[in-house]
Amino acid sequence: MVLAYHVIFTAYGFWLPNDPRGSWSTFVRSWELLRFGAATKIETRRSVAGRAHDRDVRDAAQGALRHPPVTFNGKQAIEIIAAFQEAVQKSGYTCYACSILPDHVHMVIARHQYRVEQIVRQLKQSATCRLLRLNLHPLASGTSHPPSPWARGCWKVFLNTTEDIHRAIRYVRNNPIKEGLRPQHWSLVSPFRASP
Repeated sequence: MVLAYHVIFTAYGFWLPNDPRGSWSTFVRSWELLRFGAATKIETRRSVAGRAHDRDVRDAAQGALRHPPVTFNGKQAIEIIAAFQEAVQKSGYTCYACSILPDHVHMVIARHQYRVEQIVRQLKQSATCRLLRLNLHPLASGTSHPPSPWARGCWKVFLNTTEDIHRAIRYVRNNPIKEGLRPQHWSLVSPFRASP
């Protein structure tokens, strides 16, 4: 039985469907990207972020995007977390861990009546609306309807045991440190307590 989810969702341009390390995508939507290869669908549930790959090819593909890849600055990250907090409180989600990095987010979220994809959509939408309202949207550039700063969908792992949840929480907490950033502590995070 699914108890929680480890979700990763990315900023626009961070992980492309034809990333040389692999992706969950089955097709490439953009003609500009397709010239760098077809989708690199993989089946593994393990992270492939550390795989060796041709960074020049990846950078060239990112350069062919319609918009520049999004990298959130510190002020934007703080407002994204504030939007996540509002969504968590409003919908009654339970978040056991959260790390926001410049180009992606890791969260461990308890099972809820809503599907995990719907939860992630709401979190992204809340953050986007807040960034727009505060004139912090990274792709706004003077337009009232800028593209989403987020990539489509999310990567998710179903957590079926308390051990799975503890492992995912450790991974999420350590992720900023692995990236050379400070540990993150957010008020939207609730401690995980396994039921007896």
